[in-house]
Amino acid sequence: SHIGYNLKVTDMQAAIGCAQLKKLDGFIAARKKNFQTMRKALERYNEFLILPQATPGSDPSWFCFLITVKENAGFSRNDLTSYLETHKIETRNLFCGNLLRQPAFMDIEHRVVGTLENTDRIMNQTFFIGCYPGIHEPQIDYVLATFEEFFKGKTQ
Repeated sequence: SHIGYNLKVTDMQAAIGCAQLKKLDGFIAARKKNFQTMRKALERYNEFLILPQATPGSDPSWFCFLITVKENAGFSRNDLTSYLETHKIETRNLFCGNLLRQPAFMDIEHRVVGTLENTDRIMNQTFFIGCYPGIHEPQIDYVLATFEEFFKGKTQ
């Protein structure tokens, strides 16, 4: 409800971060592999979902696998995330969207250009699942099989 920042790193977090740097190349490779596996498998649901893709000239180490449910999908983000959560697959709503709809920003002076429809779409229709480097093939297979089960009967 209030605008604020907490940007300080504790000594313990800094020590762990320094130790993790030795594993960085492996973490990045695993995240990219997990991302590509999920993207390739979920592309068959393009009529329902907007999937992430790297911008030209970039080579991201994916923090997560972002999914936007299309408006005309026939189900909502909450329908899909509830199904995944019921099957022990953690989801999170994307922590952004239309900031002007957040209580802390309601009374600030601002200027709006356009309808902000994309920020509302992200706020209402987007979520993510993890592509953490510790997720391995059996877990990814389970996630993808759960998506497949959800989409049974929805594809033509």
